Amino acid sequence: MTSDVIAYIEKQKNPQKEICRKLREIIFNIFPDIKEETKWGVPAFDGGIFYIVALKNDVNLGFSINGLKKDELSLFDGGGKTTKHIKIKSLEDLNQNRITDLLKLIYQNKI
Repeated sequence: MTSDVIAYIEKQKNPQKEICRKLREIIFNIFPDIKEETKWGVPAFDGGIFYIVALKNDVNLGFSINGLKKDELSLFDGGGKTTKHIKIKSLEDLNQNRITDLLKLIYQNKI
């Protein structure tokens, strides 16, 4: 565990704190040896291919999208050229199957 990532998550208000915890748990369940760090002031994984950012009304799980095909890009939200995200407003809104699929897509694409 990275103490600065833990500190970032713990300082969030609810429900963002619980969402961040759950996203981090999902990432480590899929990729137990993934490198975790604080990058851009937020929790980032494997050099920034995934990141978690708590916002006022939701949490974004962000993804580096370099190399994805057009149909794959449509699976994400946001209009960035190098990153996209999905918004999660509550734990009930968190679709673990979708998140797992997107994390695996991004990770497989980087290899």
